[in-house]
Amino acid sequence: MLSDSELKVVVLGLGYIGLPTAAVIARSGARVLGIDVSETVVETVNSGRVHIEEVDLDGLVSGVVARGTLRAATTIEPADVFVIAVPTPFGEDHAPNIGYVLQAATTIAAVLKAGDTIILESTSPVGTTEEVRDLLAKLRPDLRVPGRTGEAADVAIAYCPERVLPGRILVELIDNDRVIGGITPRCARKALAFYRRFVRGACVTTTARAAEMTKLTENAFRDVNIAFANELSLVADTMGVDIWEVIRLANRHPRVNILQPGPGVGGHCIAVDPWFLVHADPQNTPLIRTARMVNDGKTDHVIAAAAALIEARPGVPFACLGLAFKANIDDFRESPALKVAQALAERFGERMRVVEPYAPTLPPVLATTGARLIDIDTAIEQCPIMIVLVDHDMFRSVPLEERRDKAVLDTRGIWPDQPRSVAAGMPLRLAG
Repeated sequence: MLSDSELKVVVLGLGYIGLPTAAVIARSGARVLGIDVSETVVETVNSGRVHIEEVDLDGLVSGVVARGTLRAATTIEPADVFVIAVPTPFGEDHAPNIGYVLQAATTIAAVLKAGDTIILESTSPVGTTEEVRDLLAKLRPDLRVPGRTGEAADVAIAYCPERVLPGRILVELIDNDRVIGGITPRCARKALAFYRRFVRGACVTTTARAAEMTKLTENAFRDVNIAFANELSLVADTMGVDIWEVIRLANRHPRVNILQPGPGVGGHCIAVDPWFLVHADPQNTPLIRTARMVNDGKTDHVIAAAAALIEARPGVPFACLGLAFKANIDDFRESPALKVAQALAERFGERMRVVEPYAPTLPPVLATTGARLIDIDTAIEQCPIMIVLVDHDMFRSVPLEERRDKAVLDTRGIWPDQPRSVAAGMPLRLAG
């Protein structure tokens, strides 16, 4: 077994998961090469800086680059372990797109040698790891791949999904349990030995297919439960009841734990991954499909409620508070807050102000709409209407005396003391 300093690792994809993963592995002493298609990302990492916002990541990357255990490039090199951490988006029909994964596997094939281990971490439809295996077998017929020969394979192939929370990625990469699925038990054991170098949580081995479905199940579970909370918030608005109080009281039951509603569901996992299960077996996933429709529909409801509130006060500026998909991060992927802001900007143009402390500039979809990026203090001074879309700590800190006279649409429940009044036939402090 190679020592940490002898081990060479290639991580393909230096995004929100790939870069932290590469940095954590490099901290263990392994020599890590991060591969990305973006020259800008490569140059940024090689200078010891980061291109994404994550707690303590800048210091870690700076340290491992300075020590020489992490570097980045656009071209691959031979290694002992290859970790694939590229996106797996879906198309217009919600069909999963594993093209980036297969391209990464093609890139690996060029430098693959006997004894190497390939680990897919990208959230993927069930069977993707086997597709990677089949592609490698086609591209490298000189190597015996697992599961397609009665003899011992020359390479190991496994699936180990990330299960981290943005804002806590560096902690959870180490402390969270990992599910490691091998094409064969021998593949799982080889991947297990790799993760044990830097993971403190339990590492449980299984099949590749079981590990792939486990990841999709985790995110579908969250999506379904959020959909319940979002649907309740719609009913509560109809009934004129404070949903935040209802949930707080219901959760006093020892066997009830309702999640918090919001303007929809975003992020690279929960808003995407359940569709992989629906696409794989549409007849047997009506609940998962409905949850996706409820959560996407909640965003449309918020847009309509916000528009009614803004139209009830013609001519005055309004502020959208937050664009990220969750609190205290700069990640806008699949963000319902950004979708709401875009719809309102297209409709109300120059009346709109945006407060997003984690964005130095407006995203491209808002840049030409007439909307302006301002800070929270300016919003308090200038905007009689506030649309709370993200529960950033900065927004939570605004006391009642600074917002008492505001018309507020609070989709996150961060201001439970906000006075309620009526405009356009609806309460101003809405659950969403």
